[in-house]
Amino acid sequence: MSTATIPLLTVENYKILPETGPRYQLIEGDLYMAPAPNRYHQDISRNLEYILLDYLEENPIGKLYDAPFDVYLDQYNVFQPDILVVLNDRLSILTDAGAEGAPDFVVEILSPKTARLDKDNKRRVYATSGRNRKGVKAYYRCAREAGVNAGESPVGAIRRFSTADRANCVAVRRGGEQAWSRTGRSQFI
Repeated sequence: MSTATIPLLTVENYKILPETGPRYQLIEGDLYMAPAPNRYHQDISRNLEYILLDYLEENPIGKLYDAPFDVYLDQYNVFQPDILVVLNDRLSILTDAGAEGAPDFVVEILSPKTARLDKDNKRRVYATSGRNRKGVKAYYRCAREAGVNAGESPVGAIRRFSTADRANCVAVRRGGEQAWSRTGRSQFI
């Protein structure tokens, strides 16, 4: 008895989805519907965006975008990070459709419905996808509740920090460049 193999979905499949209606992400060839974020998610997102926008106004080193914003990483992965920054020397990855390649800086705000995808699948893809397979330079995962695990990842070192609303965040970074430290907390890019 043979088993049928379900083919992986591709960017071409993703692009024919309607723009209105639920938000979707293509993760490792599987389509995931993203429910509307909860209030805490929105609070954390707004606070982090404010910090980043303030920094970028004083230090115009790149452009900030927030979800929904498509990031086309490869044929089988189209993500909508909660927050992303593309540095000026890589602005060429920006298109009318979103970003064609890995952003330099990504924030994913964990929620119970999407935490597994953000911690496992998306982290793995962020580490190895994008132009020249270099991946995302800095990846932050933030959660309202305590207990976000810190340790090593394929992207690089992980470090915990807190935002003004006491959300626990985990910074995953490559290299040793420190930036966005206006609040005195450990924030990296």
